[in-house]
Amino acid sequence: MIDIFTTGGTIDKVYFDALSEYQVGPTAVADMLRQNNVQCEHRVTQLLRKDSLDMTDEDRAAIRQAVESSDAQRILITHGTDTMVETARTLDGIDGKTIVLTGALQPATLKHSDAEFNIGFALAAAQSLPPGVYVAMNGRIFDPATARKDRAGGRFVD
Repeated sequence: MIDIFTTGGTIDKVYFDALSEYQVGPTAVADMLRQNNVQCEHRVTQLLRKDSLDMTDEDRAAIRQAVESSDAQRILITHGTDTMVETARTLDGIDGKTIVLTGALQPATLKHSDAEFNIGFALAAAQSLPPGVYVAMNGRIFDPATARKDRAGGRFVD
């Protein structure tokens, strides 16, 4: 069983009309997994619907509590990319669980989004990596202790 906790971020942003800005909407992850015929046993829980820039220490504590309380040993967390590494660092020290955080640089609702690839990649990482905390973005696995988002390059780097 893989527990998938969604917290919002760009991956779940929606654009309502030409005069609106993106807003975090309901998670797209459950539909994405169903549409792609994902067969591994999983459950999706929407914890938050926030842009990661708006995430607080209390939000991070709630994410940690959900991970610690889960009966699953493999955890996938979708998260906004701006503070994903910070949240990953707050999950350090949870023993016996493989915890993988991922997100998207473009909303899942857009045609050219990296969301589906990143979710699939992170799902595979959660099933195959040893216990620990990881960031999985755009085909690479990062250690949160050294990773950072390169805004100008639109990617994560060590």
